[in-house]
Amino acid sequence: MKIQVYSEIGKLKTVLLHRPGKELENLTPDILERLLFDDIPYLKVAQEEHDFFAKTLRDEGVEVLYIKDMVVESLENHPEVLSNFLNQFIEESHILSKAVKDAIYNYLANMTFEEIVEKMIEGIRTNEVKLVKNNSIMDMLENEYPFYTDPMPNILFQRDPFATIGRGVSINKMYTDTRARETIFSDYMFKYHPRFENEEIPRYYNRYDRYNSEGGDMLVLNSKTLAIGISKRTDPRAIEHLAGSIFESDETFETILAFNIPKTRAFMHLDTVFTQIDYGVFTIHPLIMKHLTVFEITKENEKIKVTKVVSTLEDILKKHLHTEIKLINCGGDDMITSGREQWNDGANTLAVEPGKVIVYSRNHVTNDMLRKNGITVLEIPSSELSRGRGGPRCMSMPLFREKI
Repeated sequence: MKIQVYSEIGKLKTVLLHRPGKELENLTPDILERLLFDDIPYLKVAQEEHDFFAKTLRDEGVEVLYIKDMVVESLENHPEVLSNFLNQFIEESHILSKAVKDAIYNYLANMTFEEIVEKMIEGIRTNEVKLVKNNSIMDMLENEYPFYTDPMPNILFQRDPFATIGRGVSINKMYTDTRARETIFSDYMFKYHPRFENEEIPRYYNRYDRYNSEGGDMLVLNSKTLAIGISKRTDPRAIEHLAGSIFESDETFETILAFNIPKTRAFMHLDTVFTQIDYGVFTIHPLIMKHLTVFEITKENEKIKVTKVVSTLEDILKKHLHTEIKLINCGGDDMITSGREQWNDGANTLAVEPGKVIVYSRNHVTNDMLRKNGITVLEIPSSELSRGRGGPRCMSMPLFREKI
C-alpha cells in the first residue's frame, strides 16, 4: 500500500514537497496579486530554508519526495504521453493564439523531461519563444503580457492540489486559474509513476469535477472523521460530492464535518487557523473560539444526511473524537501577538508523530506555549518561505502515515 493517511498525527513515513525554483524569480510587483503572493521571496534563502525543512523531515525518518521529480519519472516511465501532457498544459494556460500554441509546443518538445517540467513551473517569458508567424492581432496581443505561460509559485504549497484521504486521494479543482495547472502534475503522477500506476488508489474527487476544492481545507481527524473547511476556495457542493464518493467506497470514514469559516485572506484555508498536534490537542487561531456553524455529513439509508450544528470548537471535537480536547491559542491571549503569528502561520503545524511538530521559528510565542504543553517543537527558519503565506503543513502533502 503506497497511500495511507487516517490521521493528522500518525507517524509520518512519506511526504511530497516542492523545492522552490526560478518561478519565484519570475514574480514581479505588477503580477503579485494575480499570482496570489503578497511579496517576492529571495530565492537563494528560500531554497536554503526549504532544504532545512526537508532535512528536518529526513532526520525524523521521513521519506521525502519532490513533485518535480515524480512528474519527470512519470514521463520517463510513459514517454508516449508526452504529447498529451504538453497539449494539456498549453490549453490550460489559456493561450488564445494558435501561432503561440504551436511555438510553445515546439519549444518544450525539444527539451529534456526535466527541463520541460522546470519550465512549466517557472513560466515561459514571451521573449523566450520565437513565433514562426506573428501577423494576427491575437498573436501581437499575446506579446503584451510578459509571459506566455504564468509561473507557478504556489506549487510550493503541495497541500492544496490534492489531498490524501485514507487510502485514496482527492485531486482538487483549484479555485483560481493561477493554480489550476498544478493538478496536472498530481494527475500524471498517480496515473503514470511506477510507484503508483499499478496500485488501486481510489479517487474521491477529480480535477474535472464541477466545484472548487483545495487540500488546505481538508483535515483527517481520525479513521472515522474528516474536517473540511467551507472557505473562499472550497465550495460546500464539492464537500457533499466528496462525501458521497467516500461513503460509497469501503473506507472507514463515517462523518465529515464541514466548518463554515470566514472568507478572508487570513482564513485562507481551514489549516491556517486549526491544526492537530497530538491526541486531542490542537493549535488554533483564537478568533474561531466563538460558536461555529458546522455541518455534520453522514450516510443514512444510503443517502447523504446533513445536520447543522452551532457549537464551540471544543464541544464539536470532543463529540467526534471521544476524548478530552485541549486548544492552544496561536500567539496566546494577546490579540496583537496572535494576529501577527497567525499571519506568519503559527497555527499551521506539521505533525511528524503524536506530540512532535515542525513549525516556523519566527512564531516564538506560540512555540513556547507548545513546549509548555509538552509538545516537542522542531523549528525551521522562514524569513523567505513565510512570504508566501503558508506554513509547514501547507508546504507538505503526507502520502503515508502509520495508523494510530
